Amino acid sequence: MSEPTPISDPYAYLNIVKNPDGSITRDLTKFPCTPATPDPSPQTPVVSKDVSINKSKSTWMRLYAPSSTLNDTVPSQKLPLIVYYHGGGFVLCSVDLQVFHGFCSDMARDLNAIVASPSYRLAPEHRLPAAYDDGAEALEWIRNSDEEWIKSRADLSNVFLMGTSAGGNLAYNVGMRSAAASDLSPLQIRGMILHHPFFGGEERSGSEMRLANDQVCPPIVSDVFWDLSLPVGVVRDHEYSNPTVGDGLEKIGGLRWRVMVVGGEEDPMVDRQRDVAKLMKRKGVEVVEMFNDGDVHGAEIGDPSKRKPLFASIGKFISSSAALCNIF
Repeated sequence: MSEPTPISDPYAYLNIVKNPDGSITRDLTKFPCTPATPDPSPQTPVVSKDVSINKSKSTWMRLYAPSSTLNDTVPSQKLPLIVYYHGGGFVLCSVDLQVFHGFCSDMARDLNAIVASPSYRLAPEHRLPAAYDDGAEALEWIRNSDEEWIKSRADLSNVFLMGTSAGGNLAYNVGMRSAAASDLSPLQIRGMILHHPFFGGEERSGSEMRLANDQVCPPIVSDVFWDLSLPVGVVRDHEYSNPTVGDGLEKIGGLRWRVMVVGGEEDPMVDRQRDVAKLMKRKGVEVVEMFNDGDVHGAEIGDPSKRKPLFASIGKFISSSAALCNIF
């Protein structure tokens, strides 16, 4: 098999143009969006709706709920709450992209869970930690919300932070902030699900060198994302991109959070994901690893046929995490 042609122009690959003032122009035609589906029907096993979080920042959230749970005037059982952050290298994409809408709808259906997917401001117009600030603010909004699906249908004592790619990085960093917070009640975070999390570093890892010509998210493309999203003057060995240089993981272990790390062996970032999982284990965190042969970065986002086995594994992780918490 011949080697794939290397991506030589990452900006063209991403359909973005860097402007002289440091902003970028995004070509959004390759990212079709879809509206929420608030009306239940036999063809709609999951309903969704949009709510505003912070009008001054134009941040908002799409909520997903299984249609069956809305049929009960008084629900017999509240459902786990998954707070899901979308991917896009902190630079691209939005909550309402068709692929993320479909992913969250399938997840709410297969896991019988409430899913809350918050938006966040994008770089380079809003560099990190802006996305982390918005991710944390979304948790505060949920914590204090009178929104009916959250207040009446979601089990706020059974909350999981999840994200794909940059969203996985975001979930990790919001989780670190939350672990350090004195009080999040009534929210009780039980764990994190890091789905193909987006991590980086200055020196190329083994998998980054092996997969330098990857066609999905090669290191040359990741470099552009970090260049546009990290604070000005910061290198890729900053704790935002490289968690192995940070600290504080002991707090997550002390709270008995469990962490699930999902990755693909054909993702250039797989070695970094494994390194973060190893570090968490050394710090006393219980980690469940799921690295799939042949899978590229964000495989289950692009290929819906891969979602059922993923959600089956996540379902076991959620139920075992809840059972473990009930012991203590």
